Amino acid sequence: MRLSLPQFSIQARHPDHIAEVIETATTEFLSQCLEPEDLSFPAMPPFGSWVKSVDEESGNQIYGVVYYATTSPIDSVHRARALGLSLAELREQQPQIFAMLKTEFRAAIIGFKPGSGDRASDLTYQHLPPRPPQIHQAVYRCPADEILDFSQQLDFLRTLLEVPGAPADSLMAATIRQIYQLRKADRDWLVQAGRTLSVVLKDDYDRLRVILNQIHP
Repeated sequence: MRLSLPQFSIQARHPDHIAEVIETATTEFLSQCLEPEDLSFPAMPPFGSWVKSVDEESGNQIYGVVYYATTSPIDSVHRARALGLSLAELREQQPQIFAMLKTEFRAAIIGFKPGSGDRASDLTYQHLPPRPPQIHQAVYRCPADEILDFSQQLDFLRTLLEVPGAPADSLMAATIRQIYQLRKADRDWLVQAGRTLSVVLKDDYDRLRVILNQIHP
């Protein structure tokens, strides 16, 4: 007698699905990157890059900017040690290393888009949502078109300057730099961002100059 095994459908992961929320708070969320399918380290999102998740209860889409990332051993008791091997040599001689490390990142919440049941769902708000994303929610890279749409207004710049524990000036520069590159070096937008920063920084032109000097197409 032959037993038939149950059939399972395996859904491919969305290419922009990079992490999962493991800690959440009103102003930010901590995410752990998903393990890659091959022998490599999880892709660490760049400093100042944009991510999004969802508050399932309301359907709100939550936007955040990455301000801190780290790779460390899953076992917090034992630290990683130098092995003197290249990445290729690690794959061949120590493949278990890749399963022993985790990559995490923190994202500051800068706004949200209401769920589909909200009459104002076409609007995007640049202030904190009623709730952050829940634990175990998927985290995605933000598509370029959503970043461009969000950054038409610049109220979120003040939020970035007030992220506790973040290198605020560098974070601001990295975020503006990414948007500026996506906008194909749109100088009018950059001038508008500079004027907004000047107001937020209370005419601290030395600090403004340092931030703007880090921006290039």
